[in-house]
Amino acid sequence: MKISFFGAALISIILTVAASAQTVQKSPVDVFWEDLSKLCGKAFGGTVAAAPADDTTFKDKSLVMHVRACEKNRIRIPFVVGTDRSRTWVLTRKGDRIELRHDHRHEDGKPDKVTMYGGWTTSQGMPTRQMFPADQKTVDVVPAASTNVWWIDLTAGESFGYNLRRMGSERYFSVKFDLKTTVKPPEAPWGWTN
Repeated sequence: MKISFFGAALISIILTVAASAQTVQKSPVDVFWEDLSKLCGKAFGGTVAAAPADDTTFKDKSLVMHVRACEKNRIRIPFVVGTDRSRTWVLTRKGDRIELRHDHRHEDGKPDKVTMYGGWTTSQGMPTRQMFPADQKTVDVVPAASTNVWWIDLTAGESFGYNLRRMGSERYFSVKFDLKTTVKPPEAPWGWTN
């Protein structure tokens, strides 16, 4: 069977497009989000890697992160400190950006007066690190946090790190979770109904 010049050209174009589609690389934010989504339903123990010298909130307490609720564009990760189930990291994806919010609640489930602070990534970041500088909503809630930068380090199958640096000060906090070993998921965070 003979193929015309135009038929051969069309086949060549189709094969080139197909090959190109296979070599398209995922964006850093795609890789990060997919790796985080793979942790859904699992809980991991952590340790404080760095904290202010006068820290009493986290010192000598068990630390557990539980990737508890995953939707297409939102992942909620309760961060349990000892018996305190007041904290949840809320990550929301919109396009090639991710928003980090800190949902703080009282034991009766009511929001704390200092809650939902955080910020948006300003770029696609890296597959293993996403950074969240404080936004105006944060400044309105916690004026002293105007220079905060949070970042999450995620090395698939290895570790998850949550970090905070207050630029222009000595304030630095970092907690690291071992992703190689799961732990028993904690009870639901305060205020959760599911």
